[in-house]
Amino acid sequence: MFQKILIANRGEIALRVLRACKELGIQTVVVHSTADADAMHVRLADESVCIGPPPSRDSYLNIHQIVAACEITGADAVHPGYGFLSENAKFADILAAHNITFIGPSGDHIRIMGDKIEAKRTAKRLGIPVVPGSDGAVTEEKEARRIAAEIGYPVIIKASAGGGGRGMKVAHAEADLQIALQTARSEAGAAFGDDAVYIEKYLEKPRHIEVQVFGDGFGGGVHFGERDCSLQRRHQKVWEEANSPALNAEERSRIGGICAKAIADLGYSGAGTIEFLYENGEFYFIEMNTRLQVEHPVTEAITGIDLVHEQIRVASGGGLSVKQEDIKFNGHAIECRINAEDPRTFTPSPGTITHFHTPGGLGIRVDSGVYSGYKIPPYYDSLIGKLIVHGRNRVECMMRLRRALDEFVVDGIKTTLPLFRDLVGNADIANGDYDIHWLEKYLAKGE
Repeated sequence: MFQKILIANRGEIALRVLRACKELGIQTVVVHSTADADAMHVRLADESVCIGPPPSRDSYLNIHQIVAACEITGADAVHPGYGFLSENAKFADILAAHNITFIGPSGDHIRIMGDKIEAKRTAKRLGIPVVPGSDGAVTEEKEARRIAAEIGYPVIIKASAGGGGRGMKVAHAEADLQIALQTARSEAGAAFGDDAVYIEKYLEKPRHIEVQVFGDGFGGGVHFGERDCSLQRRHQKVWEEANSPALNAEERSRIGGICAKAIADLGYSGAGTIEFLYENGEFYFIEMNTRLQVEHPVTEAITGIDLVHEQIRVASGGGLSVKQEDIKFNGHAIECRINAEDPRTFTPSPGTITHFHTPGGLGIRVDSGVYSGYKIPPYYDSLIGKLIVHGRNRVECMMRLRRALDEFVVDGIKTTLPLFRDLVGNADIANGDYDIHWLEKYLAKGE
């Protein structure tokens, strides 16, 4: 097991990893920008190192400074959390060259899954169902028209190196294709420095289903069930559930088994999430995230297994603590992402939190690094906390969530709490009857 882990992140995820390290008896080092000097994870860590000014490029994305912090403090491993350098293959390679363990997959696996086209090819080879579309990058309009005609309209054009909804355009008919292709390539080049795009069949009312997987580092793999992340705004997840209200036990077992086998065949090590669009009983691969997900707590709630403990255990060479037959699903869990944003316009709302009170009681968990008097900086992601609720079934979970949202108090800034209080009372949400377009339609109607 590791002696000292450096946590290369901030906010609630840094605190989440720190707690896991403390439970395992591992010394902790956190890095921080000058803007985060008073953050909770900085206060609680065994050691802290300031690595630069507020802009991410000068601090949390500064590989040289983070490696230097490891050498100064004697950290023998780095946990990247999510975001920032968590899916940076170069970072993983550099750490390996300095004999520091990256708590995550190999640089090669990060590279494969970071390229959307190569990831799709790999998924197909591993037996994972994929969305019909191009086998590689599409550069010519003539080729795009041929592929679109073969798979049928509507089609979606996506940036190969993309994410977060950038470089994505839908063509509902042939007349729309030229401008969609040009716009997607232009956005991709501007956002990612790579204008490569590919084409897929556009599904009209799919759900977003993702399967939590782990490779044990020795050629084995397991799955921890699925999460439903269909409530999204601009391709960003807002509300996540485990298990999905849309799947039955047979579908869950089938797609989970496919994913676990694929991870084993890939020789993958650590946590990963294989994401799908699901429509009419069929799963279609979107991408694989080679890191811990924001929404991992709902999986922990229904399995009782600490996924960060498993990450650390696998990275240290100890393999997984459970086999597939040991993983049982108990009840239902929902996570709401509480952001420092206007609940309707989603405009960021940095500022000082004058009062902060979290709900409690059976089945309630809040992952947050903020406190009364904490100043939300304007430089980073607006997530200030996650409310995770667990119940014996979805009905109990929803009732408990309603109560927890009423108890949650964040004063001094605007947050998305009012949005969730609206959603928990909506009939479609109560019935689990929603898809990836539902939330944006709901917001557009101003209900």
